Amino acid sequence: MSVIGDISAWVLPVILAVTLHEAAHGWMAERFGDPTARVSGRVTFNPLKHIDPWGTLLLPGLLLLVHSPVLFGYAKPVPVDFRRLRPPRLGMLAVAAAGPGMNFLLALGSALLLHLDAAVAPERAPWLYANLSRSLVVNCALGVFNLLPILPLDGGRVLRALLPEALGAAYARSERFGLLFVIALLMLPALLGITIVADALSILVECAVRALLFISGNDQAVLNEMAA
Repeated sequence: MSVIGDISAWVLPVILAVTLHEAAHGWMAERFGDPTARVSGRVTFNPLKHIDPWGTLLLPGLLLLVHSPVLFGYAKPVPVDFRRLRPPRLGMLAVAAAGPGMNFLLALGSALLLHLDAAVAPERAPWLYANLSRSLVVNCALGVFNLLPILPLDGGRVLRALLPEALGAAYARSERFGLLFVIALLMLPALLGITIVADALSILVECAVRALLFISGNDQAVLNEMAA
């Protein structure tokens, strides 16, 4: 496979994963009574509506420069007016879970297509196989990372919805520092040569990949080919 083909087989799954992740938040918010994302044009498959210059381009590049073992990026957050969600607590939980849920659905779809090995075997269709296998890994990674219980990540919002009101309100105040904490969590261990964070996330992502390959009927050979 050519260099351009190899790069595109990374870029396309990432763009699709980020775009549908954000669109899912907006779509779910509308189901619970908040049309803000629809009015803002964010319930769309157009990636240009979701790409954030810092989070989608510069931050991953910076992590590469510091040789971080974990790459992280994000798109522009979909605008949601949580006051309009009905019922509020269930709406917040559903909207937050919709993004990672979409990523795991995309990962499962990729795993199911990989099961059609006669059509997408790496030796017969290397570019298609690369797209599907990387889509599986990228979506599992996004799903797992976004479920970390840290605001403003989706997992933080899920936790906020599950906590009692007083405790949840206190927890919500941590959001102003949350993004800085996430970036520090990824960059500082890399700069200090500490791999515990990357190792823990890698284990969780690998477990998700293995589970979806098993559910979709793939065997160990597929995982071995992906690791090669």
